[in-house]
Amino acid sequence: MSDIKNIIKKEITPQTMVSDLLENYPELEDKLIEISPIFKKLKNPILRKTVSKVATLKQAATIGNVQIGFLINQLREAAGLGNINVKDDNLQRQAKPNWANKINVKIEYDAFIDLENGIHPAGKVTKQVHDINGNELYLLITPFVPAPLIQMVEEKGYEVYTDELENHRFETYIKRKE
Repeated sequence: MSDIKNIIKKEITPQTMVSDLLENYPELEDKLIEISPIFKKLKNPILRKTVSKVATLKQAATIGNVQIGFLINQLREAAGLGNINVKDDNLQRQAKPNWANKINVKIEYDAFIDLENGIHPAGKVTKQVHDINGNELYLLITPFVPAPLIQMVEEKGYEVYTDELENHRFETYIKRKE
């Protein structure tokens, strides 16, 4: 049965989980890093176990600040697969909403150190956002757009806006939907 798994490799699409990609195509790890150096963090075994299991390639493209079509087709080419047509919509920037300002921040979490130590911020963030109400905000600071985490909190009824600052620094504002 494992021989069949090795013969029939999975497709590489925007919905492919990063963990599935690396399990089926371990040789593509270096290609990911070449496309966007932020993916070096996947060499950290803890982040690899956590982030790669919750992030799709579409979310990884957002994290890596690359167009999804470019990422998918570079990976497909390196895997010996043909190119596919992918709509590049992941880098469209939205205007900063009026509510996303530091004045209303109740809780601020700079996740740089935790991420460097292989600690995924999802658990802490999903617990702490419950403590914000009304116009209060939660501010998450990360070295990349935390795409899987954004999706998680949006599904729990929060509005989210991420602002890119200098030197790979991102501020993600989270508030309860009104």
